[in-house]
Amino acid sequence: MIAATGVDESSLRYRGWRVVLACFLMAFFMFGFGLYGQGVYLAELQRAHGWPGTLVSAASTFSFLLTSVLVIFTDDLLARIGLRALILCGLSALGASTVLLALMQTPWQLYLAYALMSVGWTGMGTVVIATVLNAWFERRRGLAFSLAFNGATCGGIVLVPLLLSLTGSIGFQSAMLAATMAMVVLVLPVVVIFIGWPTQISPASGGRSSAGMAAPAHSRKTLLANAAFWTMVLPIAIALLAQMGFIIHQVTFLEPLIGRYAAGLAVTIMAAMAVVGRLSLGLFVDRLDPRLACAASMTSQAAALFVLLQSTNPTVLLVCCAVYGFSIGNMITFPPLIIQREIGAAAFAAAMGLGTSISGVVSAFGPGIIGLVRSFTGNYTSAFAICVMLDLVAAGIVLWRPGRRAKLAAS
Repeated sequence: MIAATGVDESSLRYRGWRVVLACFLMAFFMFGFGLYGQGVYLAELQRAHGWPGTLVSAASTFSFLLTSVLVIFTDDLLARIGLRALILCGLSALGASTVLLALMQTPWQLYLAYALMSVGWTGMGTVVIATVLNAWFERRRGLAFSLAFNGATCGGIVLVPLLLSLTGSIGFQSAMLAATMAMVVLVLPVVVIFIGWPTQISPASGGRSSAGMAAPAHSRKTLLANAAFWTMVLPIAIALLAQMGFIIHQVTFLEPLIGRYAAGLAVTIMAAMAVVGRLSLGLFVDRLDPRLACAASMTSQAAALFVLLQSTNPTVLLVCCAVYGFSIGNMITFPPLIIQREIGAAAFAAAMGLGTSISGVVSAFGPGIIGLVRSFTGNYTSAFAICVMLDLVAAGIVLWRPGRRAKLAAS
């Protein structure tokens, strides 16, 4: 759709790059508050109110599952209320959630705060970011996705330590209120000024070009019957299940082997390599087959985990975490690239919403499964071996191209 206009996507004057900046900031705060910050909330709410960890953890699970339901309807919301209004609703909900987390006094307020956070995910999360960038970019789409989604990783690297530092100096309540104010000051202007559809996109089209509006968008029922959709969604969901399981249990596994400081360093290295991996992929992914690149990323994670299980050498373990981290962020970059190529722009928002929902539900079980296997066996060897097998199975499935086979048969 962009190619037809003859715009130069490589020019810094192209408005799409300002949209990328807005999406970076959205991802920074959404993932920083909505994902990585939850460990901070768990500790501080237990300390402030004496609530059991199971209560706060259950609220997190509730939030993730509610998010997985709400994102299914992202394409309907885009068509009904519009892109900018949906993002502003998400920003308002996330801000209300973080303010409530700072001021809450009773457990029911905790669940209300996490429900509002789910609304924030719907308005500022992966599906909306991918949909708007898909509309703005054609030749540099992969780079745009990589740069914007790096905001998610940077949210964990920057916002969480900042919250911890502020909490130590001014208290949790003031730290959350200050961070919320910073989010509003930084995100609101760029959303109002920069966010919008390209001129050839109808505001009510949900990101579909005027040409694409001639054919009706795929219904969710049609997508569920599409083999190409499942060979993208299923392996991503499996890989994310293994990835979430490893990330949550990484420190617990490494600390007895290399100590608490080195285990913390491993997490930092892994997060930093996720940024490097996204940037590196973004430079070349538009010239690559996204399914092959996705399979290679999954295989590299399996190899890193396999070597990690064979060694107790601190240097080797840190290198394995670095290699594993190189592909972490790309697991949310590949789906929109595959969807655009194989399913098309007309169904992009619907496919992203449904795929994100399925992946979110499946991956939510990762930490629990790994913890259960570890408790049965008494160590992480079998648990992480399962992650290795899951990554290899996922790599095999994502290489299956049912649509191509059907086209060859028809010819």
